[in-house]
Amino acid sequence: MNWSELLCPDRIRSYASASSSTDLRSEFEKDYHRIIGSASFRRLQDKTQVFPLDKSDFIRTRLTHSMEVSSLARSLGQNISQYILLNGKDDSFTRQMQSDVCSIVQCAGLIHDIGNPPFGHFGETTIRDWFRQNLPRLTFEGKPICNILSPQMIQDFYHFEGNAQALRLVTKLHFLVDENGMNLTYALLNTIIKYPVSSLEINKNSGNIKDKKLGYFYADRDVFEKIQRATGANGRRHPLCYILEAADDIAYLTADIEDAFKKGFLTYRLLLEELRSEEVLRRMLPEEQKTYLAMADNLQQRYEKALARNIYDPEGYAVSNWVVRVQGFLISCATYGFTRNYQAILDGTYTTDLFSGTIGSALHDRLGDIAYRHVFVSRPIFKLEISAATVLEFLLDKFTAAAINYDTENRLTDVQEKLMTLISDNYKAVYRRQAEGKGPQEKLYLRLMLVTDYICGMTDSYAKRLYQEINGID
Repeated sequence: MNWSELLCPDRIRSYASASSSTDLRSEFEKDYHRIIGSASFRRLQDKTQVFPLDKSDFIRTRLTHSMEVSSLARSLGQNISQYILLNGKDDSFTRQMQSDVCSIVQCAGLIHDIGNPPFGHFGETTIRDWFRQNLPRLTFEGKPICNILSPQMIQDFYHFEGNAQALRLVTKLHFLVDENGMNLTYALLNTIIKYPVSSLEINKNSGNIKDKKLGYFYADRDVFEKIQRATGANGRRHPLCYILEAADDIAYLTADIEDAFKKGFLTYRLLLEELRSEEVLRRMLPEEQKTYLAMADNLQQRYEKALARNIYDPEGYAVSNWVVRVQGFLISCATYGFTRNYQAILDGTYTTDLFSGTIGSALHDRLGDIAYRHVFVSRPIFKLEISAATVLEFLLDKFTAAAINYDTENRLTDVQEKLMTLISDNYKAVYRRQAEGKGPQEKLYLRLMLVTDYICGMTDSYAKRLYQEINGID
């Protein structure tokens, strides 16, 4: 792969700008303004990051998380680009490319979660589980739907992913001017494709991170292929995707710790004990252990500094400031991981994340483990997730039953007719455009996609309110 193709500024729909002589923005800077001004981006303010249906105004939403990822990604892009330029890593890489890289990853951070359903990653799990349990028993015109759809169509629902939905939303569902969605640049679109494989090509045991999950739906294969050709990726991960993924990791690992502290899941003392666990330290190499312990000691030093300055909440001060220190440290580690493996990344042969093999890998893994054990498998989270599952499963039950016979000669019940009127006219227009000229099999598949499109476009509050209204709950 080469940067001149990877940073492709073209769009699916080309256009001639009437104000090109006065508009000095790059194509990637124009992407930024398209995203910021979109309703789809604004809806992230009412979508869960970790705590579904949380009432606290401190806890992060998808919007605040996306803004943090955007900021971290730009910093990483700046660091890595500067290193490439100053160290002569690649003679083809220019100053303009440095600016473009920063703009692209900044935009990618804003939209990387834009396709996620309500209630966080648990929403994705609920959709997958619902289809695995229900699709085998659903019928259309007397035939099992699983016998009608192709294997890839079926696996799209069984492996449903917010990442693939993000690509679908920004290229088709978000109606700005026409059917091309936000009509973003090819370089940006490829940066958000974390897994350039179809649902039939998922292989969690391949040893290559790009094969871990679904990257695009069958319905969007045309867009995926255009992006791959335009950027020269041809089935390989775009190099900037590694930067986006590292920024996402840094943002959620540190935010989960800070949010868990604010919610009372973690105390300062417990966090310090967890970081200094003898069992964990024994599994580290000496050099790795030294760096790791220095970061753990830094937490205590910040607490002692707060005490010395008579700060009102020394524990809160220590945790919040330590989180910022950890972010800086992990940015340095990810920068090293990218530049050390530069050629493998450009060749498309690098198979893991940027933290692997760096002195930050132990801290990276430990933070994830702490958050998982103290937050994600806690009873309060379980209760919230059960509530969220109840809402989503009900909506999937009702709207899927209605959508199966929608736009066919088969009769819908009066209630089903009314349910279909609730789905956005924009989403139904997208369905009609995609279904035009298609056979019965693909039309059925697209009607099921219409349901997931609608539900993924919901905010947490809207999904909850719709559930209550349909059930007659005041």
